[in-house]
Amino acid sequence: MEQLKNDFLSELERRLGSFKEKDSILLEYESHLDEMLVEFMSSNEGEARRLVYNRLGSPEEIAAMWKEELSVTPSNMKWLFVLLNVFMFAGGSALTVAHNVFEWEWLGVVWSYLTSIPFIIAFVYIFFWALLGYEIGRSFGHKGRSLVKKTFLLALIPNLTLMLLTVSGAIPHEWFHPLLTKAFITACIVLTAALYPICLFAYKWGRRASV
Repeated sequence: MEQLKNDFLSELERRLGSFKEKDSILLEYESHLDEMLVEFMSSNEGEARRLVYNRLGSPEEIAAMWKEELSVTPSNMKWLFVLLNVFMFAGGSALTVAHNVFEWEWLGVVWSYLTSIPFIIAFVYIFFWALLGYEIGRSFGHKGRSLVKKTFLLALIPNLTLMLLTVSGAIPHEWFHPLLTKAFITACIVLTAALYPICLFAYKWGRRASV
């Protein structure tokens, strides 16, 4: 079994050539091969080889996949999620301002509906952050952890700015009626604190899904 792992990694190393992410990719696949070979311990070497190739793909396929995956730059991925978060906040802000400035009946109906399902909206937002971590893990593997942190901190700026403006009174509390209940404020604080651990968990899940 050890020979199977060594052969697989040697071929993968050869296929990756001078690829700059080669070392981290080899470490990633070595870890997964160790887990898989323990699982296939009862199989003979030929059967274990077939199962490994079926699950992971051939070294040639893996090398081609990683070169394609990493053609998406960390900078592009980071700003994509930052801008998506800004877009969501801008949309929510525009809706809030319009509801409080204009007396449009249809907008009042939309506002009433949205404020009746605040926790559903909160969980949809949590899904956004989980998707952020998952996509970075799937696309960048080991090197994505620092990218998760940088992206999270940048994307969190609108959240913290809104909280600060609301708490300071720069934005009238009445604008958020009937959302600003004690239960909802407490939930927002707890969920905001939980966002980074959620991102990290999803990142690890995405990293595993990349192999």
